[in-house]
Amino acid sequence: MRISGPGPQAAYRIDGRLVGRDEFYAQACDPRRSVVVEACAGAGKTWMLVSRILRALLDGVPAREILAITFTKKAAAEMRGRLMEWLGDLALADEGARVQALVDRGLSPEDARARAGDLAGLYERLLASGEQVEVRTFHAWFAQLMRAAPLQWLERLGLAPEAQLLEDTSELQGPAWREWLDRVHADPALREDLAALMREHSGSRVREWLLGLIDKRVEFALADAAGSLAASVPSAAQWRPAFAGLDHPAQRLRHPAVTDTLRAVARSLGAQDKGTARKAAQALEEALSLEDDAAALAAARSALLTTNGSVRKHLEAPGLEEAAAWLDEIQQGMAQETAHREHQRLTRLGRVLLEVYEAIKRRRGLADMADLERCALALLGNDSLAAWMQERLDARVSQVLIDEFQDTNPLQWQALSHWLSSYAGASGGASGQRPPGVFIVGDPKQSIYRFRRAEPRVFEAAKDLVVRGLGGSVLACDHTRRNAAGVIDAVNAVFLAAQAEAAYSGFRAHTTERHDDVVRGGIWALPRVERPERGAREAGEPGWRDSLSQPRHEAQEPWRAQEARLVADAIVQLVRGDGVAPADIQVLARRRAPLAGVAQALRERHIPCASPEDHALLDALEVRDLVALLDALVSPGHALSLAQALRSPIFDATDEDLVGLAQRARELGSWWAALTHEGPGGWPSEPLRRAARLLPAWAEAARHLPPHDLLDRIYADGDVLARYARRVPPELRESVRLHLEALLAWSLELDGGRYASPHQFVHALRRRSPRVSLGSVPDAVQLLTVHAAKGLEARVVFVIDTDPDRRSSADRHDSATVLVDWVADEAHPRCFAFVASERNVAPSLEAAMAIERAERAREAMNGLYVAMTRARERLIVSASAPHNGQNGPSWWSRLSAVSEAWVQRQEASPAAQAAPGAVEVWRLPSLQRPAVSPGPVLAPERGAGARLGEVVHRCLEWLAGPEGPAFERIDELARAAAEAHSADDAMARAAAQIVRRMASDPTIGALLGAEPVAWAGNEVPVVTDGRPGRIDRLVLQHTADGEQWWVLDYKIETHPDTDPALVAQLERYRHAIRRADPQRLVRAAFITGDGRLIEVIDSAK
Repeated sequence: MRISGPGPQAAYRIDGRLVGRDEFYAQACDPRRSVVVEACAGAGKTWMLVSRILRALLDGVPAREILAITFTKKAAAEMRGRLMEWLGDLALADEGARVQALVDRGLSPEDARARAGDLAGLYERLLASGEQVEVRTFHAWFAQLMRAAPLQWLERLGLAPEAQLLEDTSELQGPAWREWLDRVHADPALREDLAALMREHSGSRVREWLLGLIDKRVEFALADAAGSLAASVPSAAQWRPAFAGLDHPAQRLRHPAVTDTLRAVARSLGAQDKGTARKAAQALEEALSLEDDAAALAAARSALLTTNGSVRKHLEAPGLEEAAAWLDEIQQGMAQETAHREHQRLTRLGRVLLEVYEAIKRRRGLADMADLERCALALLGNDSLAAWMQERLDARVSQVLIDEFQDTNPLQWQALSHWLSSYAGASGGASGQRPPGVFIVGDPKQSIYRFRRAEPRVFEAAKDLVVRGLGGSVLACDHTRRNAAGVIDAVNAVFLAAQAEAAYSGFRAHTTERHDDVVRGGIWALPRVERPERGAREAGEPGWRDSLSQPRHEAQEPWRAQEARLVADAIVQLVRGDGVAPADIQVLARRRAPLAGVAQALRERHIPCASPEDHALLDALEVRDLVALLDALVSPGHALSLAQALRSPIFDATDEDLVGLAQRARELGSWWAALTHEGPGGWPSEPLRRAARLLPAWAEAARHLPPHDLLDRIYADGDVLARYARRVPPELRESVRLHLEALLAWSLELDGGRYASPHQFVHALRRRSPRVSLGSVPDAVQLLTVHAAKGLEARVVFVIDTDPDRRSSADRHDSATVLVDWVADEAHPRCFAFVASERNVAPSLEAAMAIERAERAREAMNGLYVAMTRARERLIVSASAPHNGQNGPSWWSRLSAVSEAWVQRQEASPAAQAAPGAVEVWRLPSLQRPAVSPGPVLAPERGAGARLGEVVHRCLEWLAGPEGPAFERIDELARAAAEAHSADDAMARAAAQIVRRMASDPTIGALLGAEPVAWAGNEVPVVTDGRPGRIDRLVLQHTADGEQWWVLDYKIETHPDTDPALVAQLERYRHAIRRADPQRLVRAAFITGDGRLIEVIDSAK
């Protein structure tokens, strides 16, 4: 795109100074300068970043020395693709186009003409170099640093160099919780901590509290090590000296000054003529006579104060206000002490839970995202390692570019700033090296990921480092190329008004490149769905519901459904009346729930729609049909799964078919028997006849085929894709197809395809509930949450549910949570506190909670900014009246004030709109192959010995798995391994005998996990002399002289040490481990089929 020209003067700033467009891009795209760019939505942030990469390549910077960091793999792929596309296009462009491209990217016309020839050959030079620009996510870069770290340091951090990345920590929450409960049960002190919490809170709240620690465990650990964890919730005595020396704050009620004041108030009230006053005096006297201090305090407060702490009406007496202040102070002291004790209990229980979680990860050879961040911070922030790591980075990186910086969390910033701050000052600061060119771009107004620990305040810290430490500049761009003038006018009106109310800050009026467009665009509001009067509402509610035939509806559901219908009708008008393509429409909401209603209304009107964001694969009905079919094949006794499979489009059985089958099952003992045994009158229907033919064949195949191959056969034999296409409406066909193909793909991807049987695959699917993204479904309305829509845009955008009920909105304050306050430049959180209810926090936490609420309120406004700026031309908003409104102005109140009323034209009823037609599936004729006489067999079938070796290897891998040795299950594991390799029962018995001989040797048994080891892994990948290999088992063993490595190779032969090739391979594996860890002894041995450990003497010694 062309961007040169004068441009709106108020849109561009350098260090706060207004500048022209050309001067702005001259600095932003110059790789020799370090800059932080704050750019509004649609300003072209990625364009600037990739342009700077192009300029760096043009200046001769090797591609391998350019590091670009972003937050998603999708964004990284987009950057790479855009760079290569530009280079390819410019290589074929004419001279004028290349000159203009360089002028757009900040060069003067004279310099652009001089460099245009170099730009023409840049694509060819990059391809010839064989190098690529490093475009990575933060976590991919951190993983790269971890792989380069010394092994001893990784061991200190509890990480394995080849650990598998765990992207979803919820997979380990169940195992961690169960193991943690066992630990708590065995420890009386921990058991009492848990019991005390359960007496005050529900089990679900305690579980929510503790499991929430897993996602915040790095902050927990840093705060714990720094001492701020324990100090986050002080005791009442630490909070107020007045409570010092008391066993409980309620004892403060017995202080003479307090008691005298309360008795004086009681006498004064008792002497009055009013009945209310005398009644209060009597209640106060009775309260002071109670022996239990806490009960006395509660009774005294009840006598004088309302539930919100104010003095009751019609009570007047000297000293009453002072007495109320005493009671309020003591009540606050009790709240503080309660919060302190709960915080201490949760801290102790949380430490154990995190120990268990870390132990499970180590046993399974896993590392999660937080481990990568923790490792990067340790490598770049530790004095003994930082210099070494920075020297390696200096040799590899001369340009650092970071996109969407407002989404950075404090831990990521700490790691990054440790590296970059080493260059601060003259002559490269402490590093003594020339600093890399730094380009940081983002928009704090679009920071909406605090639930993922993003901290927009790091943006200010980055500005300070780049300006003060690296001599760079801060640039700002408030000019968009996305939004029409009408949309930008609405954005300016809403946010300038919020800023005037002190509800927002840092907003500057935006300008747009599209002010000359034919379509001005604008914002419209659908009619707000109002709640009926209470009497009318109750009159329409049934007094009794048949739960078997009538679904239960939430109280808010009718209003949500009506709002969804209004949105769907407006979309129909746009699509069928105004010619807008469905793919040009987005529907956004803060939560997923309202989008489901819109999807249903659109389906009723036969408008295609899709939700491109991640969702559970098992949420798709068609996927559940296939899983039920697999379950029925491997467990024929599961009648419900069989019934679901028969009723699905795969077979199209009717209810009458199932009733008849159930009646026959009573005679024959099971549904499977009834289906697979034809009755005297034949099959009552074609669906059952078809099922009786296909299901037994698939059940037999399930005994020896892996899940992917079995599914592939079912899809082919059962004509699954075509049958679903015929049954579903046109608007659903594409998403159904994508879900079915996603299930097939997941049969290979789930844990690397390790689930070798359909039964294990079904179990893993249900336990793990994998999430998938279908991407953008062609020609469909896109239904997205605001978070998922960030970075996207559409011609028309609907923002729905803009006035949600407080109980269903993000404004809820009644849940248990963890309060974290971490200032970006500090090494650890200032505060890490467990909070039982955000409405009633401990008095010492009120200031921190006020900051948290302010940040949430700003993030809610940021979400509104993101939603509004997705619209290129039209923004349409909707709402239904809430039962309980939010605190402060809602999105609806802000948007409706600047909106025009939407005018809905009459449309046909949903039932009459484009009813789906029949689908005709065309088939090519079968290929008739000519008869060929059989020839000689060129390759013999794989020998039984080789297959036996594979079965033994698989059995040993499972035997010595991450959950610990399973010696008592050798026979079961051998049968499963034989099944996985299509071997018979005889081979399973032979394999079990070999494995049992191996495990019975004490030395071998210890290496297989019978005794504790420092670390162990199966099938460990290594590269030796450029050749990939795989170590059967690698063990780091404790010995009296320290730790030593064992490189183990399983062989069913009895004398593998006499084969030079096998010995040479084992030596290469030993050499690879020694190179990675030169400090420890590395031993290598064969484990033979006759149960011997044959050590191979190190030839290097």
